[in-house]
Amino acid sequence: MIDLKPDARQWNTSLIYDLSSRRSELCKAKDYYADWFKHWCSRLGEVPNFHRKQWEFVFVMQALWERGCIAAGKKGLVFAVGTEPLPAIFASLGCTILATDIFPEKGVEMGWDNGNQLCFGLQSLNTRRLCDEAEFSKLVQYKAVDMNDIPGDLVDFDFNWSSCSFEHLGTLDKGFQFLKNQLKTLKPGGWAVHTTEYNISSNDETQENNNTVIYRQRDIEYIVNELRKDGHFVEELDFSMGGLPEDYAVDTEPHQQKIHLKLQVDKYVVTSIGLIIQKKE
Repeated sequence: MIDLKPDARQWNTSLIYDLSSRRSELCKAKDYYADWFKHWCSRLGEVPNFHRKQWEFVFVMQALWERGCIAAGKKGLVFAVGTEPLPAIFASLGCTILATDIFPEKGVEMGWDNGNQLCFGLQSLNTRRLCDEAEFSKLVQYKAVDMNDIPGDLVDFDFNWSSCSFEHLGTLDKGFQFLKNQLKTLKPGGWAVHTTEYNISSNDETQENNNTVIYRQRDIEYIVNELRKDGHFVEELDFSMGGLPEDYAVDTEPHQQKIHLKLQVDKYVVTSIGLIIQKKE
């Protein structure tokens, strides 16, 4: 049985080993059947439910855990945190976390105060009581940060992450710049895990200037090549889309969110992709 006590530091790691570690890959149904996926869902207080937002959170946690980031004394930074539960889980495992989100007034102006998309401070981040309150208050801090203008004093983190956030920065290029700039917050050798929108329908047309842009395969390959040319490591890209029944289901508008691995956004079918990046030594 998995120990779910909020302050548990000794926990069953046997369930989160896999024959292969996470790659930079697309959301796929097979992950929902894996022991590592079920383990992290239990940590979230959930069951696997074929929703891509759940996949994003679990992918981030597993990718960071595999790389030794989720341990007592490690220091993490999250961008555009909203009300996500990961800071509480990481704090319950001994990590020190700086949670950041857009300045509240700007987030409200952009309509992100609906659907738990916007963080209004620490009180938004442990509503599930996944971490002991005293421990949470000691290990988690909050700061308003614009992802397009990351403060220069945010440095020396062991890891950072974001969940489907940098596609909201305004243009494809602003997302590219974020992926380069966020590496400045990490120690040499530190790890970054970021998920974003991926265009299944086309490698030609896409939404390029919008409140939500959608990255094509060629866009992902471009920024990964740029990061590698700068000397950083990016885990192998896997664009396979899966072959289980749930992988062929598309949640069309209006979205029912029953099987929500792939969905219609305007004229495109999209899913989530996770990128795993290590800052050069």
